[in-house]
Amino acid sequence: MTGHGDDLHAVGGPARHIPVLLAEVLEALAPRPGETVIDGTFGAGGYTRAILQAGAAVIAIDRDPDAIAAGRALEPEFTGRLRLVQAPFSSLTEQADAVDGVVLDIGVSSMQLDEAERGFSFRADGPLDMRMAQVGVSAADVVNTFKAGDLARIFGFLGEERHAGRIARMIEQRREKRPFERTLDLADAVETFIGRKPGDRIHPATRVFQALRIYVNDELGELAKALIDAERVLKPGGRLAVVTFHSLEDRIVKRFIADRSETPAGSRHMPQAEAPAPTFARRGGGVTPGDAELAANPRARSARLRAAVRTEAPARGSDFAIFGLPKLPGLSRPGER
Repeated sequence: MTGHGDDLHAVGGPARHIPVLLAEVLEALAPRPGETVIDGTFGAGGYTRAILQAGAAVIAIDRDPDAIAAGRALEPEFTGRLRLVQAPFSSLTEQADAVDGVVLDIGVSSMQLDEAERGFSFRADGPLDMRMAQVGVSAADVVNTFKAGDLARIFGFLGEERHAGRIARMIEQRREKRPFERTLDLADAVETFIGRKPGDRIHPATRVFQALRIYVNDELGELAKALIDAERVLKPGGRLAVVTFHSLEDRIVKRFIADRSETPAGSRHMPQAEAPAPTFARRGGGVTPGDAELAANPRARSARLRAAVRTEAPARGSDFAIFGLPKLPGLSRPGER
């Protein structure tokens, strides 16, 4: 999964732009020579480059083969300190045993949004795809085969779309005549059905597209697994920094850090003395971009950084219930796979 933080950044390009909240992420990670940091959402390499320039080594992970291929341009500049891995970022424990930092930048990158053939956006027409790894079930598969009730749950929860049920039924009826294969076809169908008031800043299909993208890539489940894995791979004193762009993602990160930075309340079954110690120390609340950054990059407007530092306490179990993830059609909850 690549992230919004690389919206304006291009590896190897003539101009290198600054990813979202870069200074704040570097402050949270505090990378130093001799240390190793996992960039779990490599994208266009914005955070990775900055971490390498600080002298640390980076294990850069991305499930998008295009991102990994583009990242090869960085290897000659930082010989021996960059390892590129094509994999989902929920595979942190498969990439390293003990690291000094983990950074995750959740969402979809400008690289993906701006390439019409990837089907993430309806700004230009393209196949209704949205698969970050370029394999598996596509957005077209979902809208053309899922029952209206299942589509409504996806749109309602992952897109927070208030017309979820109505849109789902419209899709079910329309696809009987002609399947949805292109991004603009779906966007236009939603807009025609829901309508659009003059002056509306948000296109009526925005939340539907968001929901499909999150569902197709199981982004919430991947994030939950990555946070559990980060607890396991970070050394004592290791730093965790997570940038999110949506309330659903931020809620997951906030719940995890709150749960892991507090000692669970005791009960008659588990006296306080036996309760597991905090595995993280929270570092401030949510950090958002300043006015200057928002003026330079409007896509950063919903970004939020949360950070924590690993304690010496042993990692806790894989208690995914703390995340409150829903059971959605075709997806198992983390820990059930």
